[in-house]
Amino acid sequence: MRIVIRYFFRLVRLILTPFMLIGEKLTTPKGVERSEQEQQQVAAACRQLALYQFKTCPFCIKVRKHMASLSLPIETRDAQHNATHRQELEQGGGRVKVPCLRITKDDGSVEWLYESDDINAYLSQRFGQ
Repeated sequence: MRIVIRYFFRLVRLILTPFMLIGEKLTTPKGVERSEQEQQQVAAACRQLALYQFKTCPFCIKVRKHMASLSLPIETRDAQHNATHRQELEQGGGRVKVPCLRITKDDGSVEWLYESDDINAYLSQRFGQ
């Protein structure tokens, strides 16, 4: 019975995936416009950030849309299909849970920030206008 349930939910995910991705594309807001110099400074700051995510996770979609609204070029790392990124997330953050923002500080220390609302609040506070 467990295997039937497992395959049922895999089928549901397979069917919903294209709709979720199309919905994300259609509803992603336009990003803020900055001067070229300001955007370069933001891009430099974003090099210290990486978002571990699953492509169709609704909470990851929420964070990606917020990143787009703030025009943030943050690297996204697929922890679902990339074993290296999954292992980094588990070893560094302590668990495989997405979304997770990896923040490398100026002193070289690393902070792992979970929960979409916390990540969005951090990004708004750091990069919001």
